[in-house]
Amino acid sequence: MRYGFWAPVFGGWLRNVPDEGMGPATWDYTRTLCRRAEQIGYDLTLVAELNLNDIKGTDQPALDAWSTAAALATVTERLELMVAVRPNFHHPALFAKQAANIDNISGGRLALNVVSSWWADEATQYGLQFDQHDDRYGRTAEWLEVVDGLWTHTPFTYDGTRYRLKDAICEPKPVSSPRPMIYAGGESEAAKSMIAERCDAYVMHGDEPALIAEKIADMRSRRERLGLGPMTYGMAAYAIVRDTAEAAQAEVERITSLNPHAPGFANFQQWLSGTELERELKVKEYSVSNRGLRPGLVGTPDQVRARVAGFEAAGLDLLLLQMSPQLEEMERFSSEVIRPA
Repeated sequence: MRYGFWAPVFGGWLRNVPDEGMGPATWDYTRTLCRRAEQIGYDLTLVAELNLNDIKGTDQPALDAWSTAAALATVTERLELMVAVRPNFHHPALFAKQAANIDNISGGRLALNVVSSWWADEATQYGLQFDQHDDRYGRTAEWLEVVDGLWTHTPFTYDGTRYRLKDAICEPKPVSSPRPMIYAGGESEAAKSMIAERCDAYVMHGDEPALIAEKIADMRSRRERLGLGPMTYGMAAYAIVRDTAEAAQAEVERITSLNPHAPGFANFQQWLSGTELERELKVKEYSVSNRGLRPGLVGTPDQVRARVAGFEAAGLDLLLLQMSPQLEEMERFSSEVIRPA
């Protein structure tokens, strides 16, 4: 298993806990965390891209993903930098140039997490195009064709529905070969079809091992039908490791005390209305993003290690972890799960 973590671009992960006892959404805290993470066994950081803070409230700070990624490339040595990108917020030709440069700065450690946007209010505030659900994946597929074409051809010409380029040049090319890895997630038919055809890795919201195994089997079948090779499979999860199972469950109860007046509640409701994920609003789903508590990485070190083994058996390659307070809990997870004595 490879272990990744979400960079703290929102200053925390808990919607019902105003003060998580961790650093705020600042470059200094992010740099400290990422440099320490690669020393204690983490392989990857996921840098989310939202211009507004959907965890702590839209008026709270949220770090820009791509300038943060460029800075992280200069202060880390080993971490894979998996950076979210939303096609409706970036012209593909300009983005291909920017991302290739960051990949060069990092020595080939850049990866993309392509996200088909869900937050209509954010797009409206920034005056940007917001596509309806299936149209998002049509845009994403065309956007990826342009980016990949610029990374692999010189010059590159493209005449599509949304984008047109003529004899475009993108130099230098990325260091990564044949290109930076492209991750994407989604559970609709439009999403899975696009991901199977265009991407290198499938990332899933948190779920039980049996359901993750079904999703992996489905994506493997899609790839085989397309005549394409194997993918990498990742999953989001929130981890709580304690000395006793009772202490771990007490922490779950603390962080899932529902507060419908919390700043992020309305944003979460909007996300539910714009996605084809399960619609039932559950307290745990709201309290921790990306269905992070469903995988059950909660308990003693032995219990959590056994749970990780179950996901490995299901075919999972990568865990994308959230924890709080982040630095302290990442240290604990490393010493007791990744690198136990």
